[in-house]
Amino acid sequence: MENTWLLAVVTLLIFFVSLIYIALKRPSSSTLSSKEATVLVIVGSGGHTKEILTLMSGLGRHYTPRHYVMAVTDKMSEGKVHDFETQKGQDNSKNYEIHKIPRSREVRQSWITTVLSTLHATLVSFPLVFKINPNIILTLGKTQIIYVESVCRVQTLSMSAKLLYYIADDMFVQWEGLQKRYPRCKYIGRLV
Repeated sequence: MENTWLLAVVTLLIFFVSLIYIALKRPSSSTLSSKEATVLVIVGSGGHTKEILTLMSGLGRHYTPRHYVMAVTDKMSEGKVHDFETQKGQDNSKNYEIHKIPRSREVRQSWITTVLSTLHATLVSFPLVFKINPNIILTLGKTQIIYVESVCRVQTLSMSAKLLYYIADDMFVQWEGLQKRYPRCKYIGRLV
């Protein structure tokens, strides 16, 4: 049990040090508007993939290259990303890349083993983020953190959103009541 707590503390320390590093290296928003912006997109399973791809469809051409990060076991999202990029036209094979990481938590996984699997996913994820050096990380280098909460979160924020609540540059919710409960969030209506 003591080792589990030590791993959890180390994981949190790595997380917060990385966030501080990213925040210090982040460019101003004015430097992003006039040139290409590397986008790191976190793709989840199920309906979350559809939501994020709907959001991605509104981005202009200068949001390139696009790096999609998903769990190794998420075959459905991989297919949806390929379909989405094919529908965008042009030769998009050069404009996007898919990266696979270990899943941090499976459905119904115990909380104790979740600590270990999350540590493993974290140790794989952070080097990837530093290698890509994105200008924008979408969901939740030089990064602006934009988190869009899932449409299924009606009354409370997800754990990810709660962790990023004071860190993200912008946090969008799809329900007006949720925005009233969490005033740092911005209400954008339903995306899907």
